[in-house]
Amino acid sequence: MSVRATGRARDELRPFSIEIGVNRYAEGSCLVRAGGTHVLCLASVDARVPPFLHGRGEGWVTAEYSMLPRATSERSARERAGSRPSGRTYEIQRLIGRALRAVVDRRQIGERTITVDCDVLQADGGTRCASITGGFVALALAIDGLGGERGFRGRPLLDTVAAVSCGIVAGEALLDLAYEEDSAAEVDLNVVRTGGRRYVEIQGTAEQSPFERRRLDELLDLADVGLDRLDVIQREALGERLPRLLGEG
Repeated sequence: MSVRATGRARDELRPFSIEIGVNRYAEGSCLVRAGGTHVLCLASVDARVPPFLHGRGEGWVTAEYSMLPRATSERSARERAGSRPSGRTYEIQRLIGRALRAVVDRRQIGERTITVDCDVLQADGGTRCASITGGFVALALAIDGLGGERGFRGRPLLDTVAAVSCGIVAGEALLDLAYEEDSAAEVDLNVVRTGGRRYVEIQGTAEQSPFERRRLDELLDLADVGLDRLDVIQREALGERLPRLLGEG
């Protein structure tokens, strides 16, 4: 098995950790560290829903994403509240929202909106994937807090969800690309998947030449290795809360 310049094997994640309870006010919070990428994920509960859900007895889950001005090597302009986010920001926060809604039974949370804010403190590739993986943990913590108030009759969470990047760099398929690898990738893939191995979204791009189906299969196999590991890390971070939310045991 080949070893990358950083010493990682091709199917190895960067050092990955999730620290919960990092904000005293948010109903759910965690700090995700994926190598040099650090993302703060906060879940807030609001006792109202968008107009299209009024009276339906269902809640809503949405997300917002931002990158702090010095999250990268050069300062970027701060996106102002009230202004339309950039195309990249809008695409990423919609992706995070879709991923999280895919594993929530919204009838169980009642007519409430849970907003998951993902703020990138430091970026070194894979920020959207780290946001989804940590965003799920923050969301689960917030929903667990509603349990004592509401008394769930079923499973508020249908499964876990996480995301990881992979790509082809210098002809080789690699898992969990850091920025230096991502910027040189011939093919870039982001995979969002549940713990039960069902895909929510696959975003793939040939940055240079088109790629064959066999390479896609190779990348998906790599992604599954990383996603299985991320599912374990999420479960360890949430502890006994997660089986309760999933109706396990």
